Amino acid sequence: MGEQAAACVEERQESGASASTSIHYVQYKDEDDLTIIMDLVDKELSEPYSIFTYRYFLHNWPHLCFFAYDGDTPFGTVVCKMDSHRGQAMRGYVAMLVVDKAYRGKRVGSELVKMAIREMIKGGCDEVVLEAEVVNTGALKLYQGLGFVRDKRLHRYYLNGVDAYRLKLLLPLSEEKLAELAAQAEALELEGVAPGDSLGGGVVEL
Repeated sequence: MGEQAAACVEERQESGASASTSIHYVQYKDEDDLTIIMDLVDKELSEPYSIFTYRYFLHNWPHLCFFAYDGDTPFGTVVCKMDSHRGQAMRGYVAMLVVDKAYRGKRVGSELVKMAIREMIKGGCDEVVLEAEVVNTGALKLYQGLGFVRDKRLHRYYLNGVDAYRLKLLLPLSEEKLAELAAQAEALELEGVAPGDSLGGGVVEL
């Protein structure tokens, strides 16, 4: 496990609203938020997580988890980690990303990932990685729109026997470049590229 770079988050951080004025984003606060994440992920789950998996990420990297709310209703989350990779590069990892189907095309998935990447940059990450099914062309296009490139193919990576691509984003990125990449990804979302996909064992809904 990596060091707890910001294990004590004193208060939720909120960003500005996105395309809808009722949509806003908050950072994970404490164990009270755990059931929200579990409910969101389990609803679209393709491969089961235990509560210990959630706690592994949230207790060690609480600052790398964000929620999307519509008013008082949570409908999306991203859960990540960052630690030293083979004692060399500091690597960020997107473990879970879920957005309710009703909110596709509102740039929510891109915003959640972008917020996590900003925290990874602050923590000194050199790269960010994730996995996506090779057959999910929509998800691959969306991640590539955020600047991720294909690193390797992982054969029979998922329990259903499907191969995965490991995607990698090299850091650091300037705020200008991050905004440019986010705009590209948002354009894809507005075109209707917002598929579900397995990622790190769970389900991604952008």
